[in-house]
Amino acid sequence: MGPFVALALNGFREARRNRVTLLVGIFAIAMLLSTTLVLEVTVNTFDRVLTDVGLGAMSLMLVLLTIFLSSGLISREIERRTIFLMVSKPISRGAFLVGRLLGNMLTVTVLQLAMAALFFGMMAFYKSPITSAHLAAIGMLWFELWVLSGVGFLMSSFSSQMVSAFVTVSVYVAGNLAPDIYKLAGKSKSGAVQSLGEAVYYVLPDLSKLNYRPHATYYAEITSAELLSSAGYAMAYTGVLVSLAVLLFNRRDFR
Repeated sequence: MGPFVALALNGFREARRNRVTLLVGIFAIAMLLSTTLVLEVTVNTFDRVLTDVGLGAMSLMLVLLTIFLSSGLISREIERRTIFLMVSKPISRGAFLVGRLLGNMLTVTVLQLAMAALFFGMMAFYKSPITSAHLAAIGMLWFELWVLSGVGFLMSSFSSQMVSAFVTVSVYVAGNLAPDIYKLAGKSKSGAVQSLGEAVYYVLPDLSKLNYRPHATYYAEITSAELLSSAGYAMAYTGVLVSLAVLLFNRRDFR
């Protein structure tokens, strides 16, 4: 347990020192602060715009950060040849990979908490109502970041950083459009297209299940069962991705 925790904390420190992490954090804070500008043009719908812009900025920046970190960490270890030091120690490759994943998620979580505190501070300052839907949107975003981290680590376990980042971004876009892809394929007269649409829908993560930002914007009701179902889906999908990543990473030859 000691080496495993050390790997996670070391990954957190490395990501924290990364200049891109700092720049993304500063940019995200600047975007959240910029929501105050909409007060001049949207007096009647300010609460909704503040929620929409704030949560949207938070989501975009955290997604970009997660993709950058998860798709590049293993590749950087290989390029710097530090991977040989890690795999030679009395710790399994699987524990090394999971430890790095936890370190990445610790970095993302700390940044998300800071951004959430700033967002809620702005909501309180302007006396905008903070509902359970706001908390659900931020909480489900965290689970979405777990899925994207799993995709990034799976790809980085056998491919380069550029390929990993490209595939992870593609999965993010396609995952948010998964229900639409399924519906469009179902309207096709071709059985092959319908089958392909169904296969894409069931293979790709349905990230729309984790997007509760519209609920927060329009103060929609969310049941506990719905949240538990979405969270369980995200963690199960992440577990499958990490298991595949460990399997491929164990088979990789670093000579």
